[in-house]
Amino acid sequence: MNIRVLVISHMYPSSFNEVSGIFVHEQVKALMEKGVEIKVISPVPWVPFPINQMSAKWKAYSQIPFQSSRDGIEVYCPRYLEFPKAMFFASSGQRMYWGIRNPVGKIHSEFPFSLIHAHVALPDGFAAMGLKEKYHMPLVVTMHGQDLQVTLYRNARCKRALVKVLGQADRVIVVSTKLKNIAQDEIGYAEKIIVINNGITPEKLSSGRGSLMLNHECIVILSVSNLVASKGIDLNLVAISKLIEKYPKLKYVVIGDGLEMKYLVELASNLGLTDHVEFLGRLPHNKVIGYMAVADVFSLPSWEEGFGVVYLEAMAQGKPVIACRGEGIEDVVTDGETGILVKPKDVNSLAKAMDYLLSHPDEANEMGQRAKELVLEHYTWEKNAEKTIKVYEEVLNSGR
Repeated sequence: MNIRVLVISHMYPSSFNEVSGIFVHEQVKALMEKGVEIKVISPVPWVPFPINQMSAKWKAYSQIPFQSSRDGIEVYCPRYLEFPKAMFFASSGQRMYWGIRNPVGKIHSEFPFSLIHAHVALPDGFAAMGLKEKYHMPLVVTMHGQDLQVTLYRNARCKRALVKVLGQADRVIVVSTKLKNIAQDEIGYAEKIIVINNGITPEKLSSGRGSLMLNHECIVILSVSNLVASKGIDLNLVAISKLIEKYPKLKYVVIGDGLEMKYLVELASNLGLTDHVEFLGRLPHNKVIGYMAVADVFSLPSWEEGFGVVYLEAMAQGKPVIACRGEGIEDVVTDGETGILVKPKDVNSLAKAMDYLLSHPDEANEMGQRAKELVLEHYTWEKNAEKTIKVYEEVLNSGR
């Protein structure tokens, strides 16, 4: 079956942010390698003069080209009216539809797509509803963590918008069982919802160890994340402070940046960990993988995680991971087998997990190797694409 898909995702790599929505791009590449024809619509906030002179962020938005190519994928960036700080967010899908309908019409005249796949229900899925009605074709919506952990609870209007999108979509993909349970309990439409976990690209995870200058005598615990409260980096710091006397060569490396940076640096100092902690800020992906390759343990006790590809990347490097119970990554991590699951927001549980892995290096290594085998066999973008194509074929063959 020849499948032509219009992907709609405001999260997509661009000159504004090279890593935003990289998981969408990786899926699109994997689908195209399987023979699916795709064009991408990545709507961008409209930034007229003089607003585009008010900040570096808005200026960067205004400089994103309308059309570009990335890894052979055509990407279109039509503008739509958006407001700062997500004001009037419940109506953002309608505004996005107004911004993309004419460019989509031109694309359709040259590329008669047969299916629409929107990433996130609001605003993208809502905008795609108008296209579904206009072109009389099926709509698949992927709901990521933001939809079901933030937008759903923002206000009643946002929830109504999500309910409407799920009602209109032919299939709804969620990236973890956790999100499926939330969607079914809070919105319904269980018969439409299918779990397809995100994946990794093995070829991108082969960065060598030699590029890093870590002391080989150190024991390294690593975290990679945006520095926001829900990631639990502060819990890692407190847990490590309880272990530093037992493991004086322990070093904690934190990659990422965000609102919590200043607080976390001060906390590390207050806990007497300044010589044991390195905050490296944001790094290119290949450097991140390099640090994963030399780390002993990956710990990210996040309690608001829709899935978490970063855990997969660490596991693919053969590292034991520490994550929270009840989160999206629980689809992959089996406690004691391919990682350790701890109680959310529980420092004692976290310190105990760290202590076990550091004091049992052989068991930790075996755990990491099992994790690596599991991820490389079942959690790649190629596997994700195969499952996604089955969904496409189902909705196209159903005649809806």
